[in-house]
Order: sequence, then structure tokens, then C-alpha cells
Amino acid sequence: MIKKIQLPLQTMNLTVGFMVWVILSSLLSFIIEDIQITPQQAAWVTAIPVILGSILRIPIGYYTNLIGARTVFIISFILLLPPVYYISIANSFLDLVIGGLFIGIGGAVFSVGVTSLPKYYSKDRHGFVNGIYGVGNLGTALTAFAAPVIAARFGWSATVQFYMVLLGIFILANIFLGDKNEVKVKTPLIQQIKSVYKNEKLWIFCLFYFITFGSFVAFTVYLPNFLVTNFNLDKVDAGIRTAGFIAVATFTRPLGGWLGDRFNPLVLLMYVFGGFTVAAILLSFAPSITLYTVGCLSIAVCAGVGNGVVFKLMPLYFNKQAGIANGIVAAMGGLGGFFPPLILTTLYDLTGHYAIGFMALSQVALASLIIAMWMYYQEKLTLSHQVMETTPLGMMVTDKNGKIVTINPAFTKLTGYDAEETIGNSPKMLSSGKQSKEFYQDMWNNLKNNGYWQGEIWNKRKDGRHYLEWLTINAIKDDAEEVIQYAGVFSDITESNGITKSHQANTKKRIVN
Repeated sequence: MIKKIQLPLQTMNLTVGFMVWVILSSLLSFIIEDIQITPQQAAWVTAIPVILGSILRIPIGYYTNLIGARTVFIISFILLLPPVYYISIANSFLDLVIGGLFIGIGGAVFSVGVTSLPKYYSKDRHGFVNGIYGVGNLGTALTAFAAPVIAARFGWSATVQFYMVLLGIFILANIFLGDKNEVKVKTPLIQQIKSVYKNEKLWIFCLFYFITFGSFVAFTVYLPNFLVTNFNLDKVDAGIRTAGFIAVATFTRPLGGWLGDRFNPLVLLMYVFGGFTVAAILLSFAPSITLYTVGCLSIAVCAGVGNGVVFKLMPLYFNKQAGIANGIVAAMGGLGGFFPPLILTTLYDLTGHYAIGFMALSQVALASLIIAMWMYYQEKLTLSHQVMETTPLGMMVTDKNGKIVTINPAFTKLTGYDAEETIGNSPKMLSSGKQSKEFYQDMWNNLKNNGYWQGEIWNKRKDGRHYLEWLTINAIKDDAEEVIQYAGVFSDITESNGITKSHQANTKKRIVN
């Protein structure tokens, strides 16, 4: 029973953590009425919580494996109580920065679930499970929507203190409902880091999550104040629109995980980054509120689906180092939300508009699209290489002129010829002399007319012995239907045709004599 409730419990934990994480950005338009700060300082206030919310994801992912999700959630929520109270009595920019830094713990708890929950489910459900857990991002929408409404009635200070009650409830929930017997992984942190940091895919996934989750965080913290100052919207209206953005990104995250379980995740990421590119270009033209809404919602869909897909990929490549790998990727995603608000504000101060910032996002997304395409085709090539290396069938590829360009280990085992002796030569080196010219003419006619040939053929090994093989040759063509290579696959069928080893030995003697 305890194991079955871990997914809903940890999802609600993440919801609460994210609700606390964005207190400042959601209430900033109220706070600046009492605490005088500049627009640049306001950007720092909204960005600061992202720092610890990102950096702490690495150790939190590690300690989740070491001591379990239950303990990590309890400690994290207890540590959030002092900074939440401190923010509620803040009266200066410095107070907001200090309190904001430590409420970043609320965003760091994301690493707990993505490390813990896959232990309870089979691999074919990891994408969907992590996607469901990611619905906890809805916590940012709940705060963006509800906090301004509550603050308008009771004041922003009382609203912040309300979150202390919420944290207390979930500390008790984890004490009584958390899994005390979760499987622990006790590999030292340094050893785990050493096992993953040289893997190029880890850093590629960091880039992907930097964009997808980073965009989600950046828009979450930047939209409430931006909509008020740039479009002169009411504070509550801006909160509702921000909540809408968060809701779309949150509910499309499980969709991304579900799609990642059923389709190639890299192909899905191509669509995600293609969508990012187009949407960011739209936003760079500083459109009306209607077109701006279209652009933002497009970003929300791409961010949500992308977030789900990235964490479908993680267990596939880092099953044994899930805690640290998830922590590093999640940290980079959080940092992806730290820089954009600051950059956008700085660029606005320098140029008077946000176009350059959004155009930069479109170009980074375009670069990620190209990398996803490269990874996809690299995976296909790697798979093809593995097939060639491990198959028991002999394989040989020639250019269109009949010169051998590659062979596999099974070719060497069956014929006795290694790569140095074979590559650059003609397949005639294997000829037994038993086939007539008409036989080869018929073979080539079939290849030219049908694109393949299949049948029995006698060939000769390096030691002079003849053997009967079943050979299939396929013509490999380019997009213009021009033949560029020929691929031959064969197996030794000598004994299966009743030809004994003694017969082969006699054949060899006759050849020698």
C-alpha cells in the first residue's frame, strides 16, 4: 500500500515545493508597493530563488538514493520554514534576496521524485511516471493564480505566512506516508560523478533541459511583472494568464513522457525544438497581446512535452547513475530559468525592447534541433554498426565499382580473410571457379533490374577450401535512385547440404595437386 501512494504523495510534495519556490515572482507586484526597488533589482529578486533551486538538485538527487525520498522531503520542508517566515517580514531588497536564495530549496526537491519513483515501475513506464510527477510543476501555477488573489484581500505578508502552514501539513504527511523501506543506492558521490561526467550525452541532455525546463521557469518568474508593466494588465489578470501558461506546460509534460514511451524520443525532440524556434521568433517581433499569448502558449506546449521526453531518455542512458545524472540535468534546467529574466531586463534597458533576447532563444533552440537530428542519425549508425559487429552472418559492402569498403568479424571467421587483406580488393578474391560467366551475368542483371540477388554460390576460403554459401546482395541507392554501394550478407550452408568435411578436404587436395 505504501509503495502505491508514493507517486501521488511525491507529486503533491513537488507541487508544494514549487508553490513556495515562486512566492516572490508571483507577489512581486504587491511587494514593490511596500519595498522600493528598481526594475533591475526586481529581476534579481525573481531570479535569485532559481540559484539554490538549481545547484542543490545535484546533491539532493544523490542523497535521495542514499537515504530515501521520505527523509529528503521532510528535511527540505523543515529547512524551508525559516526563509518563508523571513520573507514575510522583509522590508528591504537585501531581505528579499536572502529569503529568496533559501526558498530555492523548494525548486531543488524536483530531483527527489525523478530519482526515487523509477524504482517502483518498469522501464517501459518511466516516461509516463516521470511525466505524472512533473505535474507537480502545477504548484507554480497555483501560486501564480492564488497568491495575488489572497494578497489582494489579506496582504502579501500574511499570504507568504500561509505557506508555512502548508509546509507543516506535508512534513507530517511524509512522516506518516513516506516509504521507509525505499531501495537505497550507496555509491560514493565522487565515484558517481566520475562515471558520468565524460559522457557527452549527459551534457547534451543538460542543454535540452536547459532550454525546455529553463524556458518554463523563466516565463513563470518573468511573466507576472512583465504583463503588468508591458501590457498594463491588472495584477490578478496577469497572475491568471501566468497560471494558464504554467498549466499548459505542466499538463503537456505527462503527454511528453507518454509519447516518449511509444515513439522515438529524439524524433519528438526535433518537433519540440522546431516549435521553440518558430515561437521565439514570433515573440521577438514584440506582437500584440493576442499574438504574444499564442507565442507563449506555443512555448508552454514545447516546454512541457520536451521536459517529459528528456526525463524519458535519462533512465535509458544512466540507469545505474540515475541520482547524480538526474541531479546534474535538473540543475542545468533550473539554471536555464535563472539567466533569461536577467538578460531580458538588461537588453531592455540597453535597447528599449526584448527582441534580441527572444531571437537568441530561437537560435539556441535551432542549434538544439540540429543536435537532436545528429543524435538520431548517430544512433541509427551505431545500431547498424552493432548489427554488423555481432551478427553471425558474414557481411561485406562494396562501392558501386565492386571494390570492398568494409567487412564484419563474421566475414573473417567464415572466409579466413581479415580487413587488411580484403578492403580495396574485389570479391573475385573469393571466387571458387565453379560458377560460369552466365551465372555472374544473371546475378548482375538481377541486381540492375530488381535491386537485389539471392541464391547459392560456391566460394573459396583463404586456405583454399571450397564452401557453399547462401548469399543475398542488395543495391544501396541514394535519393536520386543511383546505386552507391552493394551489401552482401552470407552464411555457410555446406554441411546443411550434405557436403561433408572429408569432401571439402578432398577438394583441397585436388586443388593443391
